[in-house]
Amino acid sequence: MLVAKPLLTPRERYDHATMFFHWVTAVLVIALFASAQIWSFLAKGTPLRHNLQALHISMGILLAVAIIGRLLWRLTQGRRLSHLPGVAGLAAKAGHALLYILLLAQIVLGFMFRWAQGEAFEFFGVFSVPSLMAPNPDWRHTLGGLHENVAWALIILAGLHACMALAHHYWFKDGVLVRMWPGR
Repeated sequence: MLVAKPLLTPRERYDHATMFFHWVTAVLVIALFASAQIWSFLAKGTPLRHNLQALHISMGILLAVAIIGRLLWRLTQGRRLSHLPGVAGLAAKAGHALLYILLLAQIVLGFMFRWAQGEAFEFFGVFSVPSLMAPNPDWRHTLGGLHENVAWALIILAGLHACMALAHHYWFKDGVLVRMWPGR
């Protein structure tokens, strides 16, 4: 087993922007998933369900902005730290790529689902997002089902990602989790 160094140097850690985008993404994904699960237990038409859906939509827009920012940062300035050799390294890269693909798919599906419903949606009541497609009941059901399935795939893969980070921290003791953890 590898033993982690007590403190990592700045070169061995992710930069602050990468950490910020990572943790904002994690919090938003969990909050979005939780809000959808909670409102599924509430009666249709209730104010609480409506407010949760409005919050979900606003957080979804925030997630879209965060993912675009994260991708732009990663492609231009972000530090990519890879230390895993062989199959483990390939699995880590494939897992990260799949997380990005699912996040992007979920954002696109969320917007399309809302547009197919023919209802306006707002960002915390500050501005409305214009529709880019006509209401379509057939698409609404298809897109809603896809949006839900991708949400489950995303939450499962993110859970595996978190489990692997914990395994690296507690079992391999190689400092992988510490590199993404804010602070010293």
